[in-house]
Amino acid sequence: MKSLRPKLFATVLMLSGTGSLLAEAINPPNMPQTAPMNKQEKKNLDMVLEWWRVVIQNRHLDQAPKYQAEDYIQHNPNVPTGRAGFVEFFGKLPKPKDPNDAKLENPPVVTGAKGDFVWLIFETEQPNPRDPSKTYHSNSFDVLRIQNGKVQEHWDSAMKMPGSGNIPTGVSPKPPSEWNTGKLSKDEETTLAMATEELKDMLQYGHLELADKTMDPGYIQHNPNVPQGRDGFKTFMSRVPGRTPQEIKPEWKNAPVLTLINGPYSLMMWDRMAKDPDDPSKMYTWNHYDVVRTENGKIKEHWDEARINPPQPNK
Repeated sequence: MKSLRPKLFATVLMLSGTGSLLAEAINPPNMPQTAPMNKQEKKNLDMVLEWWRVVIQNRHLDQAPKYQAEDYIQHNPNVPTGRAGFVEFFGKLPKPKDPNDAKLENPPVVTGAKGDFVWLIFETEQPNPRDPSKTYHSNSFDVLRIQNGKVQEHWDSAMKMPGSGNIPTGVSPKPPSEWNTGKLSKDEETTLAMATEELKDMLQYGHLELADKTMDPGYIQHNPNVPQGRDGFKTFMSRVPGRTPQEIKPEWKNAPVLTLINGPYSLMMWDRMAKDPDDPSKMYTWNHYDVVRTENGKIKEHWDEARINPPQPNK
């Protein structure tokens, strides 16, 4: 039997990001950013980052009970649910270089906390599969729900790895949107309206002309498949099959299961279904994310978990 360690290690890289490669990149790196938070939300964020450093990075798994609830709910499709399943999974990974590292080796590039939730965006620089002489930046996402001062529930953008087997996935006691997502200020209500206009009215109902009103001309795009700028966004999205303008309705065609508005940042999370790579007759759930940032009354920046797909072989 082949060792599971390479597959497990690949999965944890999705959880914690990877180091940068020294090469020319085709899209811009992130400028480190932190969303505005109240005192309790900042405390939640600090606790999560300490947990990440001590337990995940430095692998002091004996410290997991200090930070995680015993009935911790895990939605990463590669990792068993429950604190015991988490400890078992990470216990099979290679030991860290420095088990007492006082800093995060690969800290998140964007961080925030709102209500009961903490959210993190990690950045990876990797070879461009269409031009190995270049690299590109991509992002991964983690959302954690805090309860009684501990990490109670976790979602991320990982998809199921081949060979991961039958993983017992966590089941939430109620939808994520029904937990405390925080009270919105007037400015945050504007952020929500603008993010909804981009992600619902433009992308789900096809009204890309709204970008001229809502988006900054210098819109920063972190999806490596989409050109930079407002015009690049419009040109690319207009080529997506089926994006014909339709009457805009108040409801989403496909609504996010969680929305967090954190100052100028909007995080929206969707449930997505995909075929199990180990058994294509089965489907599993993973999570897709869109984060947008507003600036001076316009949408200025966007993140999602998109990667560059390798070129298709010639038939």
